[in-house]
Amino acid sequence: MSNDLLDDLYRELILDHYKQPRNNVTLPAANCAADGSNPLCGDQIQITLTLTGEKVEQIGFTGSGCAISQASASMMTEFVQGQSVIDALDGIAAFQTMMTTSAPTNAVGFDDIDALIGVSKFPARVKCASLGWKTLEQALSTNNGVEVTTE
Repeated sequence: MSNDLLDDLYRELILDHYKQPRNNVTLPAANCAADGSNPLCGDQIQITLTLTGEKVEQIGFTGSGCAISQASASMMTEFVQGQSVIDALDGIAAFQTMMTTSAPTNAVGFDDIDALIGVSKFPARVKCASLGWKTLEQALSTNNGVEVTTE
């Protein structure tokens, strides 16, 4: 597939997740939550999760911001739904590596998420794409007793 066709496909995936975000809800029975914002551009995200033991039973997000932040949060919720907390944390690490190295990841279930790799070429936009992921990391570390280190 040519680079132009791949770029078009990736743009379509990002726009689809932006226009029709998945899991764009606040979970009333959530037992884990965090708020995140990017004061430089005004993006805001709230992540709510229902954890059962060490498994993410449900995840939702609400917020406002650019297409990249909202699409990335939508993709992230699809990836995390049904995962263990450890697998979710591994996904967060894989996403951050993809954003900092511009290299595709081998993470299982990252299908649509790979569309965000082009964002890594624009450092100011990496924060937009990472907002939902960092907020999820905060929710899991704060509310689940999991120790994580963030940059």
